[in-house]
Amino acid sequence: MEGSSRESAGSNWWRSAVIYQVYPRSFADGDGDGTGDLAGVRAKLPYLAELGVDALWFTPWYLSPLADGGYDVADYRTIDPAFGTLAEAEKLIAEARQLGIRTIVDIVPNHVSDQHAWFRAALAAGPGSPERERFHFRPGRGESGELPPNDWPSEFSGETWTRVEDGEWYLHLFTPQQPDLNWDHPEVRQEHEDVLRFWFERGVAGVRIDSAALVAKDSELPDFVEGEGPHPYIDRDELHEVYRSWRRVADEYGAVFVGEVWMPDAERFARYLRPDELHTAFNFNFMTCPWDLDRLRAAIDGTLAEHAPVGAPATWVLCNHDVTRTVTRYGRAEDTGFAFERKRFGVPTDLEQGTRRARAAALLSLALPGSVYLYQGEELGLPEADIPREKIQDPMYFRSQGVDPGRDGCRVPLPWIADAPYSGFGSTGEPWLPQPEGWSAYAADIQAADPSSMLSLYRAALRLRASEPGFGDGPMEWLTAAPGVLAFTRPDGLVCAVNFAREPAPLPAHSAVLLASGSLDESGRLPQDTAVWLRH
Repeated sequence: MEGSSRESAGSNWWRSAVIYQVYPRSFADGDGDGTGDLAGVRAKLPYLAELGVDALWFTPWYLSPLADGGYDVADYRTIDPAFGTLAEAEKLIAEARQLGIRTIVDIVPNHVSDQHAWFRAALAAGPGSPERERFHFRPGRGESGELPPNDWPSEFSGETWTRVEDGEWYLHLFTPQQPDLNWDHPEVRQEHEDVLRFWFERGVAGVRIDSAALVAKDSELPDFVEGEGPHPYIDRDELHEVYRSWRRVADEYGAVFVGEVWMPDAERFARYLRPDELHTAFNFNFMTCPWDLDRLRAAIDGTLAEHAPVGAPATWVLCNHDVTRTVTRYGRAEDTGFAFERKRFGVPTDLEQGTRRARAAALLSLALPGSVYLYQGEELGLPEADIPREKIQDPMYFRSQGVDPGRDGCRVPLPWIADAPYSGFGSTGEPWLPQPEGWSAYAADIQAADPSSMLSLYRAALRLRASEPGFGDGPMEWLTAAPGVLAFTRPDGLVCAVNFAREPAPLPAHSAVLLASGSLDESGRLPQDTAVWLRH
């Protein structure tokens, strides 16, 4: 089994990489307890190598009470026992590397778990203590301190302040189980740099930074007033020195960063990608964009324009562990985009249409300049699952009083073997989230044997992408094409075309068809919602 041919790309591997996101709880269950684990991932490394990915990004695998799917970290130096041990993580990193697959881990600098040793010490130490200075503890407002210290909105609905027994309040932009850290405190900064070194020394090639723009806070913690002055906790200027410091650490090890930066301002977004800060950042404009030619072209143009001034490569992603799966979203009659505030139960979808569009979107995203992130199960064409309300675990559902269905629908354990218990996710234990009826129809073993399956399409596309130097990072140019067709060229005569129109469209000039997301019609034309890679 061989890894990607981009293994030879050296220190710039990340500029063109295809990076596979692993949500460990739902990838593969190696010990049969119903929860995915590192043993399960290790067993599937040959599958990932055959798929052709360059790196694995693991969402948090650290010790955690799982109040927010692992993004409430209790100890960065300990693997959660549900997933395995530190020794197993080290083996996984090394075994993946032998197959040419690098490892990226998740760091959550904005907050820790309320079970973290620092926060337990802060609660025990009381008001005015050095231990509380690592967090944002404040007295309340009102006659007896009964009101929160400010009016900041929550990222997860509900309140952002919780009062403790001694009367003080602590800040949490997410859940009460995720107290925000005080990044003005030198111990907070030093601890995170030490954590980075801890993982880099174990062979980790990169770090994904969760909620990267939320970390720094106005030390006065003022009320939030829309449009007045700098935002008190989003995209603050002092945050850039934090990432410059991190970059110096990463450069010692030749490691890279990708930031989760939701930022509508293109100029301010680009600041995070200056040569002495983060290497890359996620492209949310493309991911949340509806299936619409004009909107997608604008998202692509905007992305490339944002990255050009700082020379950073773009990233392209269709879905992740927070977002409605592509097949379901693209199958909707009206709103095929994504926004957290619009997520609701019971939105109808046409899975046949969504699958056709998701196949085309796969070729589109893989042909664009830069790197690509592939969320586990997207290569199987998995739809968003409807989780029975009594089985939902995501705090977004509970904190919205049941209005928001949450993110569990895209986190359902993967189907591996069609005729095995629980579709081969694990041998005996019922999965931590229920698999829908018919889930086995998407199983990897069935798809591997079907040349027309979504898995076969991804495997073929990744092989071509790795073997064709014109793909990955580099220039692109738009082509004039038939009405309703999005078409562009890449170096070495490569062409990608996607038809959004109802009628089949003639292909751009070409000498060979390399790969298509669906069959061409009897006249060799490109049907609606179909993409093709050509050689000019």
